[in-house]
Amino acid sequence: MKNPLHLLNGDYLAQQLQGASYFQTHLVIREALIVGPVTGTCLDEFWKLRTEFITTCYGVTAEEYSQKTISEIERLHSIPEDTEIYLWFEDDLFCQVNLWFILNLLTDSRKIKVYRVFPPETIPENRWKGFGGASTAALEQAYEARVPFTSSDLALGKNLWEAYRLGDGAQLAELSKSESACFRHLEEVCQAQLDRISADPSQRRPEKLILELLAKGITDFDTLFSQFSEREGIYGFGDLQVRELFDYLVSTKKTLT
Repeated sequence: MKNPLHLLNGDYLAQQLQGASYFQTHLVIREALIVGPVTGTCLDEFWKLRTEFITTCYGVTAEEYSQKTISEIERLHSIPEDTEIYLWFEDDLFCQVNLWFILNLLTDSRKIKVYRVFPPETIPENRWKGFGGASTAALEQAYEARVPFTSSDLALGKNLWEAYRLGDGAQLAELSKSESACFRHLEEVCQAQLDRISADPSQRRPEKLILELLAKGITDFDTLFSQFSEREGIYGFGDLQVRELFDYLVSTKKTLT
């Protein structure tokens, strides 16, 4: 077996895994494909659109984005045959969209073995907490319980990405009913995506919650972000994503009516 490759959902997880005997070669997926354009007829066009979005909205230079994100993901194009790839991704929509994208890239690879490493899930209330705060022992148990992707699981991931990329809600809803040991809470997560694509921003699920909190007099962003994360952890939004919605709704004085 070639040297295993661990694909991680963030730099913090890389820190958590440092020193573990099973953790060596890895790459980090530093993207937020849940926001911004994801179209493009080829990868070059896709990365061009993403670069324009990231540099415009997040104050990152094209060089920084290329080095930290694009070049990291492009390492997948040169992985040796028979490599075992472990995908450390969480169950929320943010992480799932990134996972679908990676699976779309991997379906064209040769003779690789792909595994999903699920975050610890102790009680239903914690199902969106992910790997954050997990102990070394819990992470090792998660690794030992890894689930192999079958060809149908890989195809499902590719199809989920395509439906998401094209904004095909009907296809996403249909795919969400698929049974797969490699995807947890799939129907619930896909529904969360469908609930955020209304043409009217005030009717989108994340925006509706922010408007509800604003209507209750919660205008301090830190407090609002905390409550949003508690109630809509399924989205996996960071403060940047919530801040963007918050600023838009405040500036346009949107309401629930």
